[in-house]
Amino acid sequence: MSPQYTPDYDRANAYEAAYYTENVGEDSLTRKPGLLEQFLLYKYKMKQPILKEDMLKIIGHHYEDQFPEILKKASERIEIVFAVDLKEIDSTRQSYDLISKLKLPNNGRVRAGRGLPKTGLLMNILGMIFMKGNCAAEEDIWKFLGMMQVYAGRKHFIYGEPRKLITKDLVRLQYLEYRQVSNSDPPRYELLWGPKAQAETSKMQVLEFLAKVNDTIPSAFPSYYEEALRDEEARASDRHWYYFGNIK
Repeated sequence: MSPQYTPDYDRANAYEAAYYTENVGEDSLTRKPGLLEQFLLYKYKMKQPILKEDMLKIIGHHYEDQFPEILKKASERIEIVFAVDLKEIDSTRQSYDLISKLKLPNNGRVRAGRGLPKTGLLMNILGMIFMKGNCAAEEDIWKFLGMMQVYAGRKHFIYGEPRKLITKDLVRLQYLEYRQVSNSDPPRYELLWGPKAQAETSKMQVLEFLAKVNDTIPSAFPSYYEEALRDEEARASDRHWYYFGNIK
């Protein structure tokens, strides 16, 4: 399970202390992915380059042979929480970066400045919408997010004010559509995929993400998997006709 992140995460000196003053007896291989995970997120938040040399300092150079496996575990844990992928950006410098799965502004942060990615929250919402028949009632979304300790009107240390992020920011950016249910009185609202979500991801990619979160495979959700396959076929057909329709 990923470690709990607290507001103390904002304090760079606290992290430096955690990295370099490990207690005797705690220097075990099983702790290394967690240490590296927090280091990677700190570098992402501060918009600093992620160098292999620095990562080896965190886990200890005597673990260099195990480094690929430790890095794999750390990056997988970050992926299922934040929906960002660790990618090598400079093989000469052995430099890496965490890249948002969706093209949200500021590499997943949505707002300007430093911060942690909002992509994981959005991917979970897109998955919920998909599993609710491609249109989810707002109250169902909030029930689901409550299981993630995300509540409307309560500021979250990663997402800020979630209602504004979901019903304003992500709607303005066209990743979500937020509309009133027809003839509802008092008004009720529902959420759908927006055009940017339709363009940048697919039902299969969202299902693959949810499967990783649940430590399983997409076909473990047979009805959704079949729908995702049909969606992939339809997208391939659309690309085919678009390509040949533009050949002169």
